Amino acid sequence: MSSKLPKKQQSEHHEPFGQLMKSMNQFFQERPVRGLLQNIDNFFLKPFPLSAFSVDVIEKENEHLVTAELPGVNKEQIDIHIFENHITISVNNKEIITEEDENNHVFVKKQSFGHASKTISLPQPIKEHKVKASYKDGLLQVRIPKEKGKRISID
Repeated sequence: MSSKLPKKQQSEHHEPFGQLMKSMNQFFQERPVRGLLQNIDNFFLKPFPLSAFSVDVIEKENEHLVTAELPGVNKEQIDIHIFENHITISVNNKEIITEEDENNHVFVKKQSFGHASKTISLPQPIKEHKVKASYKDGLLQVRIPKEKGKRISID
C-alpha cells in the first residue's frame, strides 16, 4: 500500500515527526523569533567589552604612567576623576538599537547600558592641574608627575 504513494508522501508517512519538524523550522525562520534568536547570538558574539578592562601602572623617575586598554570605546565615554591620591577611570556605554520592518514599524528596540571603572591608589597626593591624558587607538595613557617632597634634616 505504501509503495503506491508518491516518494514525498512516503517519506513523510514513514517519518512520524516529519511535518512537525517542518513546522518548527518554519517557525524559527520567521520574524520575530528569528530576530530574537539573532539578538541572542549577537550577545554572545559581542559581549560588553568593558566588564574588566586592564590597567597598568608604571613608576618612572619623574612620573607615574597609567595605561588602560579600552578597545572599541569612544573618547566621550571615558571619565577620569582625581581625589587626593586616587585616580578613577570610568567608562560608560549606552547603546540603543531599533529595527523596523518595511512599513517602518518598530518591532525590536534594544537598549543596553554598561559601566566599568577602576581606581588606582598612588603613594602621594595628585595635583590634578599637572595630569595629562591622551587616548589613541583604544589606549588611554594618563601621565601623573611625581611631586618631590621636602627633605628634613635630622638633628
